[in-house]
Amino acid sequence: MEWEDFFIGRLMTKREAIQTWKEYLTKTQWKIDGILKKMEQMPAIKVSEDKVICSRCHCEDRDQYASLTYRQEKIFFCCSCLQMGRITSRDILYYLPNTKYLVTDQYHSFLSWKGELSLQQKIAAQEAFDSLGDSLHPHLIHAVTGAGKTEMLFPIIDKILRGGGKIAIASPRVDVCIELFPRICEAFKNTKVILLHGKSQTQYKPCDILITTTHQLLRFIQAFDLLIVDEVDAFPYVDDHRLHFAVNRAVKNKGKLLFLTATPDKKIDIAVKKGLIHRTILPARYHGHPLVEPIFIWLGEWETHLIIRKKKTKLFNTLKNFIELKGKKLIFMANIKLAIALAEWLMKEFAQIPLTYVYAADPERQKKVEKLRRGEYEVLISTTILERGVTFENCQVYILGAEDPLFSKSALVQMSGRVGRKADFPSGKVIFGHHGITSEMKKAYQEIRSMNLLAKKRGLLSGEE
Repeated sequence: MEWEDFFIGRLMTKREAIQTWKEYLTKTQWKIDGILKKMEQMPAIKVSEDKVICSRCHCEDRDQYASLTYRQEKIFFCCSCLQMGRITSRDILYYLPNTKYLVTDQYHSFLSWKGELSLQQKIAAQEAFDSLGDSLHPHLIHAVTGAGKTEMLFPIIDKILRGGGKIAIASPRVDVCIELFPRICEAFKNTKVILLHGKSQTQYKPCDILITTTHQLLRFIQAFDLLIVDEVDAFPYVDDHRLHFAVNRAVKNKGKLLFLTATPDKKIDIAVKKGLIHRTILPARYHGHPLVEPIFIWLGEWETHLIIRKKKTKLFNTLKNFIELKGKKLIFMANIKLAIALAEWLMKEFAQIPLTYVYAADPERQKKVEKLRRGEYEVLISTTILERGVTFENCQVYILGAEDPLFSKSALVQMSGRVGRKADFPSGKVIFGHHGITSEMKKAYQEIRSMNLLAKKRGLLSGEE
């Protein structure tokens, strides 16, 4: 490897550049002073009379800056990206753009996956494949949950790898990245794949494929020939202009942006209508069975019944019937305190059934998910943190309090989409337990229903029940 391989495409403070040199290059002929001189530079924070702009996260909100005066000089600190390391208006950011060009079929195929795409997967993959030469328009794959989006990416990723290119697959959700990592490693066994997120101990190293959270893309500039953003409508990416800026900066000028989601938001739909984004729609799952449509069950004053643990209620009866279903059971709730209260009640009433709860800040989150996957738990009560990116065999879903304002159409569709993803278990139960039907609940049902109708119209439901 050359010294450039450790720095190319990265946006670094001097401290970070020195740390990289110490870790990988101290025993080589390359010296850090010479390396820094060869790299491009920019002020970490640009200060003018009326503006303060962070060069790393592009924050322009003056409320996100702290300042102090040192020797009559006002020094600004960016609080917006402070979690990625402190930078000030006295710092310099260093970068080395990736100026290498792709060479068509420079290498043999890197794909070790031996599976077969369905006809609709092949069509969608080909449309995305054909769009690689168009760097001006991102391409959106709008596919229902469980359509096999990851597998559709394989020929596209392989094309870039054969040309000597670099790839990043980014998601707003850590859970999605963690679940994706072993699948990509297995599909491309002869490549270097790195998983990077804020909670991992892994440091960045030169690699062929980077799997990362969208936040970590703030550390890159003109780095990737192909940048795939999975779950492009998910929090926090969807409403965070910093992350949109990071995505657009991280891809090379002639690189390709590819977006994936089952639930595009209004902004994406508008961009598609304006021709700014090109779209491919997959309305059916790879196994040919329809999406499981939710059942609406009115529960009355379910919160009160939960708090006082009233058993002669629709809440308790429907939960009892749900818990006794076969397979893995997911109960989604919007409120953490109520989720914990429900878990404690059910543990008391159904002591023979192993169950637990999980939420975003739970340090045991990954362990609990794996235990559910292995069958050590039968029931997992969760906030929306598990609405995406996790797949369980033979899964049932109960959304308790589906009327909650936190449950958007997108969230409801995603949670419903945990059911029926595997060919061996293509059906199951999805329950919207509520105290009043909201417009978001109606929209979610209509979205699922319309995709099933479109799939039927296209003749894609070979396994229709």
